[in-house]
Amino acid sequence: MASIKDVAAEAGVSVATVSRVLNDHPSVSAEARARVLAAVETLGYRPNAVARSLRTAQTHTLGLVISDVMNPYFTELARSVEEEARALGYSVIIGNADERPDLQDHHVRNLLDRRIDGLLVSPTDGGSPLMLDAVRAGTPMVFVDRWIPGVDVPVVRADGQGAVRDLVAHLHGLGHRRLAIIAGPAATTTGRERVEAFREALGAYGLELPDAYIGQGDFQADSGRRVTEGFLDLPEPPEVVFAADNLMALGALDAVRARGLRVPDDLALAAFDDIRWFVHTDPPITAIAQPTGELGRAAVRALVDRIEGRPGESVTLPARLVVRRSCGEPPASAEPSPATNRSQS
Repeated sequence: MASIKDVAAEAGVSVATVSRVLNDHPSVSAEARARVLAAVETLGYRPNAVARSLRTAQTHTLGLVISDVMNPYFTELARSVEEEARALGYSVIIGNADERPDLQDHHVRNLLDRRIDGLLVSPTDGGSPLMLDAVRAGTPMVFVDRWIPGVDVPVVRADGQGAVRDLVAHLHGLGHRRLAIIAGPAATTTGRERVEAFREALGAYGLELPDAYIGQGDFQADSGRRVTEGFLDLPEPPEVVFAADNLMALGALDAVRARGLRVPDDLALAAFDDIRWFVHTDPPITAIAQPTGELGRAAVRALVDRIEGRPGESVTLPARLVVRRSCGEPPASAEPSPATNRSQS
């Protein structure tokens, strides 16, 4: 493998001149720069990134800690983050927290030890001391999808409140009055926010959300199955289950089928976080879709702004309702509601 000394000898310049060319220093003449670049091409020289990072205090590497790599939402998010980072000249190291605060902190600690330039995190809990210390120490950081309240870090997220209102309007138009929710962990901002948005949307129609219709899940399919079984055992089961996460919705669908029941004939089903699988379920599942790819790209841009000394702003993008058949068909004589016109598949 060629060294920087080999490049200098091939180009007929000093090692210092080669270094200045590779670091895009303006003091090198056009003629010398051309010779160095030609020598780099001829010899196939690749600069030592570790050595360069020690000189520049930058590694051009970002850390991404996601909550659950098995969740298709976070898989798509990670892909968009990697694509945008690569376009901006950065690589990405990904850590999967698996919805565990201790594993989240393990990844954060390892990434900081690797001298990453900045950190993207979707927090699994409401306040990691390790992350708070990193923020106070000046580590460039951006929260994506979830956040820690009160921490001065840009947040890139989707606002699902309007889409939840559209969902409840759609369900109300179909004649449903007993609506239940499978909530995510109360320690996460998204877990709390989606329950409150659902409650407020129901209130606009004079409907309540009784405690018996709030099931505590953990963003995993097993919890969706368990909570739905509990709903079905109630003296007066709900007519609709709204799962605040895609995996919990799939678990709910399994629970309905295990009882020999059908969606939507016996229980209607809707979900937060649309995924491609939902068009292949029987029936296809009505869902709230987040602009996942754009969230990932916006998060990277905000983080690179912070790394390069610019403010780095929070970004909030709208989610949208995608109406499918899992909540029932509107009566033939009914006028379509504004919600059902937003997006259908």
